[in-house]
Amino acid sequence: MTDGRISVNIIISDSGFRKMQTHDDILELVMQRGLIVQPGAIGDCILTLPLAAYMKESLDLGGIDILGHTEYIGFLPGRSCVDSIRSIDSIDIHRLFADTNRFALKDEDPLITAFRDYGWIVTFLGEPNSNFEQNLIFTANCSHSAEVITLSMKPPKGFSEHLADYYIRQFIDQSGFSLQRQTIQTNDCLIKATEADINTGKELLREIGLGIGEKLMVIQPGSGGTKKCWHLENFLAVAKELDLRGVEIIFLLGPAEMERYSDAMIKNIGSVGKCLSDLSLTQVLGLLSCVDRFIGNDSGITHLAAALGVRTYSIYGPTDPEVYKSIGPDVTVFASKIASFAKRPSMRLQRKFLEVVTA
Repeated sequence: MTDGRISVNIIISDSGFRKMQTHDDILELVMQRGLIVQPGAIGDCILTLPLAAYMKESLDLGGIDILGHTEYIGFLPGRSCVDSIRSIDSIDIHRLFADTNRFALKDEDPLITAFRDYGWIVTFLGEPNSNFEQNLIFTANCSHSAEVITLSMKPPKGFSEHLADYYIRQFIDQSGFSLQRQTIQTNDCLIKATEADINTGKELLREIGLGIGEKLMVIQPGSGGTKKCWHLENFLAVAKELDLRGVEIIFLLGPAEMERYSDAMIKNIGSVGKCLSDLSLTQVLGLLSCVDRFIGNDSGITHLAAALGVRTYSIYGPTDPEVYKSIGPDVTVFASKIASFAKRPSMRLQRKFLEVVTA
């Protein structure tokens, strides 16, 4: 120890993690930005927000960015802990999958430029000790000393904690620092609507003849996976009963539903409640910011509603709600493991669900 500084040798761990050399290096590092490479869809990105907030706070980072698909993450800056986003299609990230023995970079290589502003890089692409991880470590450290951590997007079989806790735990275990473990705060709103969002929602409601002061419930009957979708007739039956109780029903149909549903099915939905389709993600966000309640499957839009603080009723079939439950201050989970969950309607499940919703 000299001049009050503690020297730390450079250590490359089994996962390729590189420790900083001096106390000054650490101080310089935490003033830099963090990056999360998240190639997943809307729900995956929203469930990554607790990790982003944890990194930002515990490491005192100057900002946190997400590199992913802009159609899923473009709304996050200004509404969440994420400061900016970058398109994963804007860089040749596929080059990082090359064999490490053949991987090469040029001076001022675009890949070096893409990662040079970050002191911490967390990636959900690649695997520990993979070509991708080793090439990313090499690339990031071409311009400065950087930490690279690879996280698993899916938990191991039998895992029973929440996925967001799993991400934070992995990060802590691989960080090399004595960071305090933190359990996610399910009462927090991960996403906050702006005044412009609320105005957008009001305009959408006006277009279908509704006002913000009415008892409004959005039903989004779809999901990325058909096995996770409660049978449509269940949603229609629940909507009819809620309509009789004075609740205004708005069905929200995304691109997947418009592709899967026949014209007759869409017409049937329209006979039960108002119907909105072909909305952008920011329009959906605006609509959700103006309604009282939301019903949906395990989907990205359900995660969005919960994250906004909307009273959310999430319906889970094959996926485990203990792991994938939406994060928000007012989330009620309805889980069913029956084999016919997505295949045919069930009056028993409808009654059980209505008991929960109208309690």
